[in-house]
Amino acid sequence: MAEKDIFILGIESSCDETSAAVLKNDTVLSNVIANQDLIHRRYGGVVPELASRAHQVKIVPVVEEALRQAKITKNDLHGVAFTRGPGLMG
Repeated sequence: MAEKDIFILGIESSCDETSAAVLKNDTVLSNVIANQDLIHRRYGGVVPELASRAHQVKIVPVVEEALRQAKITKNDLHGVAFTRGPGLMG
């Protein structure tokens, strides 16, 4: 019996970067990162409320780009893994 490929979408958004990666079995097909350096630089550190808002703006484009780079659609995914904590209050 042939082994079926498993596709997992990983999402990380616990602090000041929004990222998504697609794995096929144990191989990384894509890894897209949107950082927030320009947003927080003027404050000398991460501002949680600004970081939370930036995640909301960036998450969909980052995930879409990770899927595009991996050459799959959301319908091909078998699971999603994501950051649960610790992280920003928001």
